[in-house]
Amino acid sequence: MDKHTKRSIYIETYGCQMNLADTEIVSGILDRQGYRICTDIQEADAVFLNTCAVRDNAEQRIYGRLANLKPLKNERSHMVIGILGCMAERLRKSLIEDQDMVDIVCGPDEYRNLPMLIDDAFGGEKGIRVQLSRVETYDDIVPLRTEGISAWVAVMRGCDKFCSFCVVPFTRGRERSRGIHNVVREIEELVSRGFREVTLLGQNVNSYRDGDHDFADLLRKVAAVDSSLRVRFTTSHPQDMSDKLIETVAACDNVCKYIHLPVQSGSDRILELMNRTYTADHYLRLVEKIRRAIPDVALSTDIIAGFPTETEEDHRMTVELMERVRFDGAFMFKYSPRENTRAYKMGDDVPDEVKGRRLQEIITVQRDVSYQINRQLIGSMQTILLEGPSKRSEKEWMGRTDTNKTVIISNDGYTAGEYVRVRIDSATSATLFGTVATISESLSAA
Repeated sequence: MDKHTKRSIYIETYGCQMNLADTEIVSGILDRQGYRICTDIQEADAVFLNTCAVRDNAEQRIYGRLANLKPLKNERSHMVIGILGCMAERLRKSLIEDQDMVDIVCGPDEYRNLPMLIDDAFGGEKGIRVQLSRVETYDDIVPLRTEGISAWVAVMRGCDKFCSFCVVPFTRGRERSRGIHNVVREIEELVSRGFREVTLLGQNVNSYRDGDHDFADLLRKVAAVDSSLRVRFTTSHPQDMSDKLIETVAACDNVCKYIHLPVQSGSDRILELMNRTYTADHYLRLVEKIRRAIPDVALSTDIIAGFPTETEEDHRMTVELMERVRFDGAFMFKYSPRENTRAYKMGDDVPDEVKGRRLQEIITVQRDVSYQINRQLIGSMQTILLEGPSKRSEKEWMGRTDTNKTVIISNDGYTAGEYVRVRIDSATSATLFGTVATISESLSAA
């Protein structure tokens, strides 16, 4: 281990929350082997980019970043450059062969081999390890986390759904879950360190299973660790949003009343081509069931514009579903073809300008609905968990409600991790603005 102590590792993370969690796992593995994880790239002996491959623009960002790193690599010939994550698995040899400055390519299930790969790279050898695993969960690895109030906790890896547009089963492999007791122990350790919020992660988190325990069981056990700990989870597939899980979210006070439930399209024909295994009507009935059980729930979703063969009628159905459900928020994207997926073989027949127009229409609808929903909260009392100064000004602090809405208040000497009661004074489609409530206001609202 001594030979590693002077080597510093710098990691940049791109993409989803799972990649953030993976970076903490990688950091834990390397820290245990004596490497130093640094936050200044100028101090680094090795630079890793933890990548996403869900859409083409995510990959193009990495190629752009590699170009930016080239002068630094030229200045410091000993520096090792590595690509981690989904893009590493997907593009494999081309990253080594076409990007001569890349020394290491390591997929999501091969992180235990990084110390060996790094040693080889410092010795002048390039390395590639991208084998997928049916068993790797990193359940025994303690993620290296900086101090904070919110933590991402991966409870499972991979996905078995094989949506026709998605590369995840090919870049992250098949589903496998961590042991329920290990997850609970990790949450207990986080609480002991002062974390106030955890988000349980999985590509399809509600298909989690450990023996007889399902995701609802895990959620209930995590919520029971500390009643003041906020518990969130993402991402859910509509097919696996069981009655038991809905009842658990409703029953546990500290499980946040916010559900991310990707619909992708409002057209049954497109949903079938996407292999989403539900219809628009099934999705709408599920939303009704959730709202009956959890009246104040906030729902968000994912939507793809311009999937192969999508017509104006298909697009209209998506807009109508959005207007009917009235999501609190949405992640909206143009379809991006990914090699190896079934959709890739369908061809990319919707012109980019049509995709762009449809996406803008979807964004406009969602922005209007989000604004209307947020306007309805003006005058209400909300409890927010303070996360820190806002990005706009040190004079303001930012926190989030139970329903995942961002709230901005004046900075009156608060500390990150405090719960504060706030009266909402104004709203935009993305943000609420509030004033800390007086004791009498809090009591009257209660």
